[in-house]
Amino acid sequence: MANSTLTKQRSEALGSTVALKSAMAVTGVILVLFLVAHMYGNLNAFAGQQAFDDYSHHLRELGEPMLPHGGFLWIMRVVLLVSVLVHIYAAVVLWRRAGRARPVRYQVTKRVQRSYSSYTMRYGGILIALFTIFHVLHLTTNTIHPGGRSESPYERMVAGFQPEFWYVTLFYVAAVIAVGFHLRHGIWSALTTLGANRQSRQRPLNIIATVIAVALTIGFLLTPLSVTLGLVE
Repeated sequence: MANSTLTKQRSEALGSTVALKSAMAVTGVILVLFLVAHMYGNLNAFAGQQAFDDYSHHLRELGEPMLPHGGFLWIMRVVLLVSVLVHIYAAVVLWRRAGRARPVRYQVTKRVQRSYSSYTMRYGGILIALFTIFHVLHLTTNTIHPGGRSESPYERMVAGFQPEFWYVTLFYVAAVIAVGFHLRHGIWSALTTLGANRQSRQRPLNIIATVIAVALTIGFLLTPLSVTLGLVE
């Protein structure tokens, strides 16, 4: 009986609102760190094909000989996949709980006060998820290749964002902007959940969240737009 009670208490604790918000915050931090590293990798395109392809190749050699070839990448993929799944699960559960706790819709005046980034978290998240699938199939697995199949990551990237494939660039731009809004609200929420949000820190936290979101948005947009506009060939 005691073990059954303890197990139930642990289950309730793990499913509590505080635990779910903490899970979203921690997984969000992991995903932001990945985005920073990924943006750095993308910006290697401005150093030319050799630098970009070398960067992609070295990722597969990280951890050798302790890890097999490509082992680090697989570890990173598993961590990212688990983080995304936990993040989505926590978001859905919290959203459903909020809906049950507040069955009456906000009045118009209150809804207007909500930040645009907060309002677009749900729908922006869906767009980001769809884009992530396309992005992996396009530039990672080389399954989708609008500009032609290539073993070179640089060539796949440049071919895929050519002007004739403007719809690919447009999709990328829309998704990155959605990521920016998602990050703006998400970073602020994560800092709040992790206990950094005191009244005296409201303004600095807003500035930090905005700066990180804007920097990542611009950083991710630079490469595809530069290719489409003929600045990177």
